[in-house]
Amino acid sequence: MSPERFQKIKNVLNKRQPDLTVIMDNVHKPHNLAAIMRSCDAIGIGNIHGISSKEVGINLKSASGSNHWVKLHIHNSTIELFDSFKKKGFTIYAANKSPKSTNFRDANFVEPCAIVLGAELDGISNAALNLVDQQINIPMLGMVESLNVSVANAIILYEIQRQRKEAGLYDSIRLEKEKYKQLLFEFCYPAVAAVYKKNGDDYPDLDFQGQIIIK
Repeated sequence: MSPERFQKIKNVLNKRQPDLTVIMDNVHKPHNLAAIMRSCDAIGIGNIHGISSKEVGINLKSASGSNHWVKLHIHNSTIELFDSFKKKGFTIYAANKSPKSTNFRDANFVEPCAIVLGAELDGISNAALNLVDQQINIPMLGMVESLNVSVANAIILYEIQRQRKEAGLYDSIRLEKEKYKQLLFEFCYPAVAAVYKKNGDDYPDLDFQGQIIIK
């Protein structure tokens, strides 16, 4: 572990937004999943969620390594997933063009929130739409009525980043101390972390240069 890489990993964790996530409603195309994951990593999202009853795969080449930094959690129940976020105080937005939706730039993304994205062909399910707090859309002026799901995700996320930067949410570490320590070790030493986890042992501390402290 070089000091330069250690500092880069710390810089990434310093910008993480634990109260921001993306929920993919039956999005299955590996290339789209990979592109979504890359955009999430780019703006500081560490955990994303998928609703699916079947196996989900990531195009690792398209992911460009972002799968090492962003964790994808798969869920079977839309109701249980949405309920868990609402109990944490999250506002759930659905990216969906409909008479009920408003311009995505008018939404308040500074507060804890989750963005729901729909499947490539069918869009967001009625089950999910009935549970969201607000529907948002990306204004379009052409003949085509929708964007690729990964493109729509990136556009919305960079508006979120803009709002959160203006609010100062990237200016201080927002991860809890123990979570920060855990991720720092796992990002720096993934193979070693796997051994500790398998054995049920706590991770050792790291010194200021990122080297493992042997006690």
